[in-house]
Amino acid sequence: MAQIEGYWDVKPAISKVTFPARGKFQVVLKDGRQITMPISAFPSIKKVPVRRRKNWYLMGGGFTWDECPEVIHVEQILGNYSQYSHEKV
Repeated sequence: MAQIEGYWDVKPAISKVTFPARGKFQVVLKDGRQITMPISAFPSIKKVPVRRRKNWYLMGGGFTWDECPEVIHVEQILGNYSQYSHEKV
């Protein structure tokens, strides 16, 4: 049986959130993928004081902080699958 290429059968799950550069944050998934994005795309993260950003925690399929009014879900990081899928969902 041939191995399936890519991440078709992988349910994405967050393992770590880091802030590698000013104005950027990175989400590391349990399958090894690393996605770096601008903080400006997530206004709720901008509200978290810089010195407190390392204090994130997992909640439901996403991550948040005590100072954050929102849980940021993995779908927000990867995009809405049903919108970009080439197959019917």
